Amino acid sequence: MSKIRVGVIGVGYLGKFHAEKYSRMENVQLMGVADIHDALAKEVAARFNTRAFSDYRELLGHVDAVSIVVPTEHHFSVALECVNHDLDVLIEKPMTATLDQADELIRMAKSKGRVMQIGHLERFNPAVIALNDIVHEPMFIEAHRLGIFKGRSTDVSVVLDLMIHDIDIILNVVKSEIKSIQAVGAPVICEHADIANVRLEFASGCVANVTASRISTKNQRKIRLFQKDAYVSVDFTSRKITTIHRDESAACADSLIPGMDIQQRSFSEADVLEDELVSYIQAVSTRRAPVVSGIAGRKALQVALSITDQINTAIKLYIN
Repeated sequence: MSKIRVGVIGVGYLGKFHAEKYSRMENVQLMGVADIHDALAKEVAARFNTRAFSDYRELLGHVDAVSIVVPTEHHFSVALECVNHDLDVLIEKPMTATLDQADELIRMAKSKGRVMQIGHLERFNPAVIALNDIVHEPMFIEAHRLGIFKGRSTDVSVVLDLMIHDIDIILNVVKSEIKSIQAVGAPVICEHADIANVRLEFASGCVANVTASRISTKNQRKIRLFQKDAYVSVDFTSRKITTIHRDESAACADSLIPGMDIQQRSFSEADVLEDELVSYIQAVSTRRAPVVSGIAGRKALQVALSITDQINTAIKLYIN
């Protein structure tokens, strides 16, 4: 079987890892990398034995599929150009800067028969995958995603940078329409909000309280989910899931919580970026729908933009 010819557009901090993963895949031929910083493109190309392009359009005639890892404001224009050249695309999150742009990309990808996957990396975390078999009809969710300031992705708010991961996970688990959004946040270091909190109320009755910060003194990635018969806690960093559920046989004195069974599962360290890219290549090869479709990416984007707009409005009122 012939190899899938792949290119990477944008080889900054994250893009170079895309190039590295592709360069090691047996069923992939890394045809080139593109970046407006010519020296960076050449450095990454030399490292992975491929070609360098300073204009991504020169790369398009040599590939079947691309990873788009450029700043968010350029996602739409680059992805649209690629789709119009009949290429499959993986677009890093957030999908686009606006919903209109997301809608146009979804429409174009469908009309051209192109695979379009959105880079919501946490969907490939083994702990998140395990949630699908554990969580059913959650009633309350609490998520914390805190990170030490790294100076990356400051072109967008912490909502579009970090919180959108948990938004995507929660939407995938709850599977219900959102009734209301109540958000607060503030810029501390950057132009956009660096810390944010939101309360999401769903039509199903579920409530999610989500906090994200990129100016924390420590890294933390946790989510807790409560449903009628169980409490589930996920620590993404340590890759552990703790499940507490009703079990009358656990009513003995040795049980930490009478009538409740407590189980903990640990997952070996996984290369979630590699798993994501392997999944993308499989979708390209088989022409099957990707794990995170454009529609899923749009849903997460819609919620994230609504939160961001609410925070920005509150900040303007406060300043004035």
